[in-house]
Amino acid sequence: MSTTAVRPDAPAPRPLEVALLASVFVVAACGLVYELAAGALASYVLGDSVLQFSTVIGSYLFAMGVGSWLSRFFERQLPAHFLRIELLVALVGGLMPATLFLANAYAPSAFRFLLYALVLAVGTLVGLEIPLVMRILRRNVVLRELVSQVLTFDYLGALAVSVAFPLLLVPQLGLIRTGVLFGLMNAAVALWALWLFRHELRRLRAHVLACALTVAALAAAFAGAAQITTLSEDRFYQDSIVFSATSPWQRIVVTHGRAGYRLFLNGNLQFSERDEYRYHEALVHPAMAAHGAARKVAVLGGGDGLAVREILRYPGVESVTLVELDPNMTQLFSSHPALSRLNGGSLASPKVKIVNADAFKWLQESRETFDVIVVDFPDPTNFSIGKLYTQSFYALLEQRLAASGYAVVQTTSPLVARQSFWTVVTTLESVGLRAAPYHANVPSFGEWGYVIASRRPFRMPQELPAGLRFLTLESLPQLFDFPRDMARVPAEVNRLSNQVLVTTYEREWGKVTQ
Repeated sequence: MSTTAVRPDAPAPRPLEVALLASVFVVAACGLVYELAAGALASYVLGDSVLQFSTVIGSYLFAMGVGSWLSRFFERQLPAHFLRIELLVALVGGLMPATLFLANAYAPSAFRFLLYALVLAVGTLVGLEIPLVMRILRRNVVLRELVSQVLTFDYLGALAVSVAFPLLLVPQLGLIRTGVLFGLMNAAVALWALWLFRHELRRLRAHVLACALTVAALAAAFAGAAQITTLSEDRFYQDSIVFSATSPWQRIVVTHGRAGYRLFLNGNLQFSERDEYRYHEALVHPAMAAHGAARKVAVLGGGDGLAVREILRYPGVESVTLVELDPNMTQLFSSHPALSRLNGGSLASPKVKIVNADAFKWLQESRETFDVIVVDFPDPTNFSIGKLYTQSFYALLEQRLAASGYAVVQTTSPLVARQSFWTVVTTLESVGLRAAPYHANVPSFGEWGYVIASRRPFRMPQELPAGLRFLTLESLPQLFDFPRDMARVPAEVNRLSNQVLVTTYEREWGKVTQ
């Protein structure tokens, strides 16, 4: 008996009902993957993850509402419409991450427009799917059970993907392959609909051809995902890529070119081999040399081991605790021959203890105190990093400092992001620490800022380790002198509840990139 022969009041055939509800599970899972992938890519490229995810999710939900409203105009040939929509979702949604990667490399000015155009397109198509499935199911299932069952499978699909996306899919497959894989799952639902409703479909051969072409395109994209990533990232980073990985926390890319090795996190430069010594000498030695007798040192962030390399120049150091969230970073800079040479093999030193943990949580749980704490986080481009620049974080930092200890914090450019820099200084002072701000010129970044925080006044060191390439005792006092265009300005305290630093940082750096 064909599906059209089932009377509205007849009991639903179990295989048909289960298959349709399974398709609801798949549809919900695929839709959420496309939404999460768009939000992740937007945060990688545009920064401020909270803003990007909020606007992407809001646009996606709005488009779903539009799609649900449009479904009222589909009256006949519902299985055929459902099949076509599944194929469109498979292509547009499945290829969206690859398209956005290429757009960021070859047409960066069009990235934002293309992002939201694709989000709205996918959201509209996904909004059409569920109403059509419900109307197809209504021929076999009473309304009360229909709504309950469809919503149950819809929510279960969303739950499964929300857990798997950050923990399994992105780390193992990457964003491009994850998108294509779920595009293939949408295509599988279309193939199932093709077989199940083959007796109802007009132009069956055309539907078969459309399904075959869609699956072939997605399979080719899945097989060529690595080439697509390489093509887009080679264009974006210009130098050849020697390592790339996507972790649950960030996109890690290491390139090699005329400037030597360079590290990028989420597209933002972290160091260049050509001048990283300037950055790390300025970060570490003013505090370490001023202390004079540091034995226990902690480094928060700095998973590349370059700050640790500078700390180990002091023979009196007995232990260094490196707290780095992403184990991929410490593993890479421990095992890659060229990168471990760059950090002098510091991460393999018996004095170094590596802790892969969130620094905020680690400070809350730790009971150790340290003579020097080096805080080397990425700039506060989003709220997840911005929490590491808040009053709450610095209050925990103060508790972990020994009575005569020094903490040093990398901030941002006091020239480009003047308000942001002095916000960090003001926030450190708000927890009762004395702040000694200073700056150094690092060609890859321009004028860069740091802050030493302690309970006692900072005093210029009388001695520096041998072999430094940048710092000298004569030049050191100049770092603490701020010219008029970098001088202190009034700034708010950066609190966990408002994170004014993130919005200030985005505004100031946005002026440069526009």
